[in-house]
Amino acid sequence: MRLRNKPWAKDMINDNLDLISVQPENMQGKWQDRFEKKQPLYLELGSGKGAFITELAKRNPQNNYIAMEVQEGAIALILKKQVENKLPNLQLLLANGSNLSDLFAENEIKGLYLNFSDPWPKTRHVKRRLTYKSFLEQYKYVLEDDGNIEFKTDNQGLFEYSLVSMNNFGMKFDELSLDLHNDEALNENNIQTEYEEKFSKKGFRINYLKASF
Repeated sequence: MRLRNKPWAKDMINDNLDLISVQPENMQGKWQDRFEKKQPLYLELGSGKGAFITELAKRNPQNNYIAMEVQEGAIALILKKQVENKLPNLQLLLANGSNLSDLFAENEIKGLYLNFSDPWPKTRHVKRRLTYKSFLEQYKYVLEDDGNIEFKTDNQGLFEYSLVSMNNFGMKFDELSLDLHNDEALNENNIQTEYEEKFSKKGFRINYLKASF
């Protein structure tokens, strides 16, 4: 979902370059330098307005996190939260995730979050789905050998496609739920995104998986 333009976004970004990276092409293998401490590094690809990643960083100070967004308006809203919170273990990244190997070094990321990605339902757009095999290849490259992907969506078609795509890629499913919010064990520590909260209240089931290579 594309957000409206935020006239104040550019100025806020330019005033807080210690919290956000807008020229990440030469950062492969150097992301830990942007944090106070070197800790396991996790990436959310497509962070929306940032409710999930901000709360995740608050709850887990022992890890470092990167919120990545391609929309300037969205990343500016996350930055607004971060300017207030100044979480030492959270950095923001304004970039397109179409080629993560240009942004991160091999084995640099401990874990990856894909939350409510665009389902791209038309067959001709299948290569744009973030669980298409070309994206999985990139995730495997940037993730540590024991790293994993956590994926949530309310779109049943995308979830079914993702299960098949990951299985064909040889991935292992560590956790799986077709109704996360009614799965007592898996939902106990679940952090909802803005989109997740909105649509679960309307009765949409939330699908969830955790997978590794």
